[in-house]
Parts: sequence; structure tokens; C-alpha cells
Amino acid sequence: MCGRYAASADLAEIVEEFDVEEDRSDAPARSILVAPQDPPAGLPDWNMAPTKRAPVVLTRSVARSDAAIGTPEAAESTRQLRLLTWGLVPSWAKDPSVGVRMINARAETILAKPAFARALGARRALIPAAGWYEWQISPTAVDAKGKPRKQPFFIHRGDGAPVAMAGIYEFWRDRAVADPDDPLAWVVSFAILTTYADPGLNRIHDRQPLVLERADWDRWLDPTRTDPAGVADLLGYAGPGRFAAYPVGRAVNSSRHNGPGLVHPAAPEDLVGVVDPMTGEVLG
Repeated sequence: MCGRYAASADLAEIVEEFDVEEDRSDAPARSILVAPQDPPAGLPDWNMAPTKRAPVVLTRSVARSDAAIGTPEAAESTRQLRLLTWGLVPSWAKDPSVGVRMINARAETILAKPAFARALGARRALIPAAGWYEWQISPTAVDAKGKPRKQPFFIHRGDGAPVAMAGIYEFWRDRAVADPDDPLAWVVSFAILTTYADPGLNRIHDRQPLVLERADWDRWLDPTRTDPAGVADLLGYAGPGRFAAYPVGRAVNSSRHNGPGLVHPAAPEDLVGVVDPMTGEVLG
């Protein structure tokens, strides 16, 4: 799965790296958080967690006068940067709370899941990241409660390029808000597609985000490809050897912690029963 990642790039960097034509990150939008997002949405976030609003790249035809993304009119398609809520809320959901359980979608079965299949055909996106976190269950060490110790890892591209995670997005309208043109009537949310972990990385976890290469970005974002069959081959994409992984400090365990220190390597003396993902050696 992918339950936490580093969205640490400035929005201007995302605009340049992903060839964004229209930065709509300042568009009014509804949040489902009870407390204000910290760091505020749109600022670098080294501990992006579900229900937060995160930078997402998508291509959509929306009139420039529209405040809400959910009320498109005839217009030219443009590649946009938006801030969307992490955790897919289907249009038919009774309330947005269902999104907490739908942060990921399995690439292998997405076409068989009604909640995801329609979005795959019409609403695909890329989620920029520096990398993601995953927790390895130790085969030898236990914590103070006697349960297997969990060691957080940070996984990133070995070539230093940004991670472009494949995603889908959806609109949910709050019928309690009478005016459909009111941006607060809409929750626009996304899920990250996951796939089988690469060799080596599967010593950390058996799943990882579906990360697409730059050559495939245009096809994935093309809004004219409404038949999922047109991108079905990308759902099975695998490119072993692209990623590097290393253990990090346990501060990332709490979503209240943030900052670049979260991706600093853990000190060797802090590693207990940790399996090296490349060699299989147990450290500490």
C-alpha cells in the first residue's frame, strides 16, 4: 500500500517538472479536515497523510471562470495543477468519510471495482512526490508490547527524478449546499494506484505505488482516452531497479511530525532486527 509520502517540492517546481499549463492550486476548494492542515495545503509536506489536500496533476476541460473543478463547461483541455483531498470519495457516497478507506486502488483489480473503474476511464492523474514511506515488519525483533517491531523506510528514485504516482480522482457533491457552483459544495479527491513491489523492495512491503515514467505521462493524462483499455498496459507497468530505499527515524510514525529531517537516514545504532532490502541481511 501507500499510506504516507513526501510531497516536498514547491508548487513552482511541480509546474516546471510536469509541464503544467495552468496552476489552479489557489482555486477555492473544500477540505474534509476538522483542524487546519499543517503544513497548509500547497506548502512542502514531508509527511503527507490521508485526508490532507495534496498537489495533483491532471488534464481537464474547465472554463477559466469556474471556481470549482466540478462544473466543467466547453473549453480547451489543459494540464493543470490542483490541490485535491487524498482518499477517494465516490460521487454516490453518503458522506466524505468513506475516503479514509479508499486511499489506494489495486492496479490489478481496478477495472473490477465500480468505485474505481469509471474514474480510471475519465479521471486519471499524476501525484508528484519525492518518495514514499513504508514500514517493514521485523522477522526477529519485537517492541515493548511484544509485537513485531516496525521499521520505517523512505523509498525514492535512485536517479533523483521526481516520483510520478498514477492516480484517479473523483467529484463528490454535498447536496446540503444548494448552489452547485459554490466550491464548498464539492470534495474533489484522489486515490493512488498500487502494484506488486519490486524485487528487494518486497522485503519492506509487498505493495508499492504504480510509478509511471515520463514517456507515459501524456497518455495517462490524455482526457480523450475514455476507454480504460487504452491505458490497461500501464496498469501492469514494472521497472525494477529504479528505486533506492533506506531506513529512517521513527518520527515519521506520527503524522504530526514534519520537515526534511524525516527523510534523513536512521542512525545504525537505532536499527534493531531490520532486513536490508537489497541483501536480505538482518541489521542490528
